[in-house]
This record gives sequence, structure tokens and C-alpha cells, in this order.
Amino acid sequence: MQVINFSEQNSVINQYMSELRDKKYQQNRLLFRNNIIRIGEMMAYELSKKLEYKPKTVTTPLGTIDIPLFKNDIIVATVLRAGLPFHQGFLNVFDQADNAFVSAYRMYTNREHTEVGIHTEYMASPSVKGKTLIIVDPMLATGGSMAASYEALLKTGKPKQVHIACVIAAPEGVDMVRQTVSDDTFLWCAAIDEGMNEHKYIVPGFGDCGDLCFGEKL
Repeated sequence: MQVINFSEQNSVINQYMSELRDKKYQQNRLLFRNNIIRIGEMMAYELSKKLEYKPKTVTTPLGTIDIPLFKNDIIVATVLRAGLPFHQGFLNVFDQADNAFVSAYRMYTNREHTEVGIHTEYMASPSVKGKTLIIVDPMLATGGSMAASYEALLKTGKPKQVHIACVIAAPEGVDMVRQTVSDDTFLWCAAIDEGMNEHKYIVPGFGDCGDLCFGEKL
């Protein structure tokens, strides 16, 4: 698996990440969501360089020109609910892509909230057979939700190419994905943080992305 960590590069993504992590900035949900969207857009642009391209002849008012275009065989999949703004960023770039949605969420399995299980109860997806599958989820902590979503999506077919994208990852999540996916998979991260705390939240991270985007849940 090839890992692309944008925090190792100098780009405007670092500016957006600094704002997402800032406690004062997080008080404005609209601005928080917009930064998640913008990181999705920029990551999608970088990811587009890895797609397969073929020249297409385009007719202008004054002549013709061959322009290399990627094949429109993309499926953008996300994990509800936190993934929705990130998903929108990718859709703003791959605006003709098909879409898939997986309801996979973590549940604490002990009273101390230190052990986590993953529950998947819903999926809406076209067949991913022969397609370029992009799975986007802003938080890659334990990697359990991503692994469960990946396995659920692959039940619809074998994709041609797989890309997994997140905003923040923990090393434990990266290792889980590496054990789950094929060797030719790409993992795109805006940042890979130090690790997780006892409650399985990424540290330093920025908190619960779903709550920060949409409000707290029961």
C-alpha cells in the first residue's frame, strides 16, 4: 500500500488543518465543514494524477484539439455521517462519479469506553466491479470502520483500483488498512498523528468530526 501524507509537504492544506484543529475555529460549524470540503477537493485533485488517461478529440469554434481525459468509471464511497462534507469535496472535483454510502459506526463494548466494536447496518452502492473505487472518511482511528466498509463494498465486485482518503489518521488505523486492502491500494492522508488515547480518539487530532460538522449525537 502506498501512503501519501500531505503534512509532510508544504501546501495550503496545512493552513486548513491548523484551522480545523483550533478550538476557537471549531465553534463555527460552517467554516469547519467548508475546510473539510476544501481538503477533499485538493486531495481529489492530487488523486486525479493517479488515474488512467486517454486522449479525446474536442471540437472548438476554430478547430480541434486532443486532450487527455480520465475514464469516468469512478465511485466515491463514504461512511455516514462524518464523511458527508469530505465526500462533497471529492464530488466537487469528480462531479460525474457514481456514489456509495455505508453506515458503519463504532460502539464502545465496555463500560470504561476503552474497547471499540464496529457495527455496519446499511449500504447503498452500485457494483464496484472494474471501477475506480475511492472510499473517503475523515477520521481513520482504529481503522475498523474503514475495513468494514471496504469489505462490504467489495461484496459487490472487484474494483480496478482502490483509493482510501482521510483527513487525519492514526498509525494504528494505517496498519489496519494495510492488513485489509491489496498492495496496490493508495492511502491519502492530510495528516498522520501520534496515535490514540484510551477512548480510541486520535491525538492530537481535532475531536469528533461528525459532532463538529453536524452537532452532538445521543
